[in-house]
Amino acid sequence: MAGAIIENMSTKKLCIVGGILLVFQVIAFLVGGLIAPSPTTAVPYMSVKCIDIRKNHHKTKWLMPWGPNHCEKIKDFDEAMSRQIEANDIVFAVHVPLPSKEMSPWFQFMLFIMQLDIAFKMDNDLKENAEITLDVSLAYRDDMFDDWEEIAHAIEIRKLKCTFGSPKTLESEGRHYDCDFLPFMEIGSVAHKYYLINIRLPVNERKGINVGIGEIKDIRLVGIHQNGGFTKVWFAMKTFLTPSILIIMVWYWRRITLMTRAPVLLEKVIFALGISMTFINIPVEWFSIGFDWTWMLLFGDIRQGIFYAMLLSFWIIFCGEHMMDQNERNRLSGYWKQVGPIAVGSFCLFIFDMCERGVQLKNPFYSIWTTEVGTELAMAFIIVAGICLCLYFLFLCFMVFQVFRNISGKQSSLPAMSKARRLHYEGLIFRFKFLMLITLACAAMTVIFFIVSQVTEGHWKWGDITIQANSAFFTGIYGMWNLYVFALMFLYAPSHKNYGEDQSSGDLGVNSGEELQLTTTITHVDGPTEVYKLARKEAQE
Repeated sequence: MAGAIIENMSTKKLCIVGGILLVFQVIAFLVGGLIAPSPTTAVPYMSVKCIDIRKNHHKTKWLMPWGPNHCEKIKDFDEAMSRQIEANDIVFAVHVPLPSKEMSPWFQFMLFIMQLDIAFKMDNDLKENAEITLDVSLAYRDDMFDDWEEIAHAIEIRKLKCTFGSPKTLESEGRHYDCDFLPFMEIGSVAHKYYLINIRLPVNERKGINVGIGEIKDIRLVGIHQNGGFTKVWFAMKTFLTPSILIIMVWYWRRITLMTRAPVLLEKVIFALGISMTFINIPVEWFSIGFDWTWMLLFGDIRQGIFYAMLLSFWIIFCGEHMMDQNERNRLSGYWKQVGPIAVGSFCLFIFDMCERGVQLKNPFYSIWTTEVGTELAMAFIIVAGICLCLYFLFLCFMVFQVFRNISGKQSSLPAMSKARRLHYEGLIFRFKFLMLITLACAAMTVIFFIVSQVTEGHWKWGDITIQANSAFFTGIYGMWNLYVFALMFLYAPSHKNYGEDQSSGDLGVNSGEELQLTTTITHVDGPTEVYKLARKEAQE
């Protein structure tokens, strides 16, 4: 009777905890949907064609498109030809941001893509598989009257992928090709107020540089940066969640160290998952407001990679430790077949990220996708990672099936137990299934909200209320995985409560004054838990 009452109290506590976590989950979505603006903003820029006929005789090599020291401009290439200005003397200048505006460290990053306006001309047609060579420079300053300081300079090659929807005849001259956007530049910090981009298209007919690229009319850039308002909300969430996960981690590990036994594998993995979540949560981004840390994007990718690798490893070990008739458990080496694909896939994605964003730390104009070798290498890493992910999910699905089959088999032994003990084991099985369903729900919500954020316009409007769907996706999913880790450590922390006479003198001849945990491998001071012993007894029979 006492066991049944305690079990009912335990179920009630579980429902209360679930309700509280659900409330926090809703708040996480509402913070992004109602308080934060959209995560990013896209700003179009039209380059200005400047004349650089004096070249090295300039007081400065930087050409400004507007302002008190603006360059000498031309309207189009027809004017350049009439004035006998060569193509090598033309510089496309772009000032970031637009006039009367300033950039801010709260923008976090800048990503630029390029679009070329190429006109068809019979005597200057665009060749198939044409490549354009760009001589690009980037500079900054923090005052409108300061000199420009160079950040980077590079000569980059981009492949042109263009189509022409009309017959290539004299009547079609002047019509524009439909060209794909080209990756141009990415910077991992916005530490300065003003940026200047100078683009040259050097022509060398003898070497075939910029020959057969059509008649380029204009160069357009689209700059994408994170919204300052979203950054503040994001930082606030990180600042709030960091101590929350740290506190539950300290409490969880303290409960484990109070036991007279050593921590088991599942407890260690849950603690490692908490560490990886804390690693993501720690708001080191606050320092990016005062320091020019261009490596923050790469650092963020590494942090997320570590967390997701730990999460996938936890799911495998969680299922494996609940396979009650498995002889080898509580040993990480027993999971090498399942964890191996995670390690290989994570390593491939890490190498890919280093080849892309790692190189961009020195050259922000670099893109691994601009060369055939780089593209093949990147695709190889992504394909290997995808194969590893498929193998992982096959292993995981097989293990989940085995766990549910084993648990269903063990339920046949429940009617022979006393009522209190039977209720307790039914509660254990229920809570395991409950946690599995929560895991599936979290994974499904992540996929669903990602798809919704991609196919919608970015916001929903109901009357006077505007909900930012993309912001809600980021804050909601981020909060959801924090709550998931929090719930794991709360539910799987060892307990020291006593179940009384009914529970300590069991049907299996096991003495236990300790409350059983959700896991089947938590060992008691005198040996394994009763669920584990039940499994072993049935396996022997």
